[in-house]
Amino acid sequence: MVTRRLLGPVLLFICLMPISGAPSSEPTEEEATTQGKCIRCCNPHEYPTHPPIEPNPAPGPYQGSYYPPYPMPQIHPQINITILKGDKGERGDRGPHGKLGKTGPIGLQGPTGSKGDRGQAGIPGDSYKQHYSAFSVGRKKGLHSSDYYQTLIFDTTFVNLYGHFNMFKGKFYCYIPGIYYFNLNIHTWNFKETYLHIMKNDQDMVICYAQPSDRSIMQSQSIMLELQENDEVWVRLYKRERENAVYSDDVDIYVTFNGYLIKPNLD
Repeated sequence: MVTRRLLGPVLLFICLMPISGAPSSEPTEEEATTQGKCIRCCNPHEYPTHPPIEPNPAPGPYQGSYYPPYPMPQIHPQINITILKGDKGERGDRGPHGKLGKTGPIGLQGPTGSKGDRGQAGIPGDSYKQHYSAFSVGRKKGLHSSDYYQTLIFDTTFVNLYGHFNMFKGKFYCYIPGIYYFNLNIHTWNFKETYLHIMKNDQDMVICYAQPSDRSIMQSQSIMLELQENDEVWVRLYKRERENAVYSDDVDIYVTFNGYLIKPNLD
């Protein structure tokens, strides 16, 4: 046991003793050559510690010296362009409109909105848009037949709503399509025939007739007609085949012609 404890220090002392004699205080030739120079001490068996001596050195960046035994790093500077942000540019011109897309499906009907305020009154419409029409005219002068048909002209106006009855031509002009009522009243002449028609355009619709008599009488005729716009209604005295006449005087009115709209056609 004592022997093993003393053996350790003895071996340590032996290992620390120099193998040869004391070192010389003067440097050797090799040490003098390398003194003051930096040489590579790593991997001494792989790379030479002295630069090679060549009789004709090759031209290059390392002319007159030796190439390093390890690759030199190459530096590639990199700039982060994200930090080099410039000022905001001006707004460009607006591009052309693209093509219209397909029409989408119809959406669901929304809820009913609240009632709006009452609007302003519009401008008055034209006369033909009014749903009223009426006239009543009379004649103070008598009329005798001739060799041609005569239009019964009236000289007194009782009612002529919107001027639908033309007093100069003796005709009613339809401005509102619909159903109308017409009435003709005349006074016969003693011993003369009375022969008239209520006309629609150029077609005789109904006749107002009285035979010759020694007594004059009042005679009347009525009709309802369905008229279209621009239709004409008037009274025609028949031409002379035998003498006929309508009586009247300058004091009283014996002849009247009336008409009015019953139902307009709004379709």
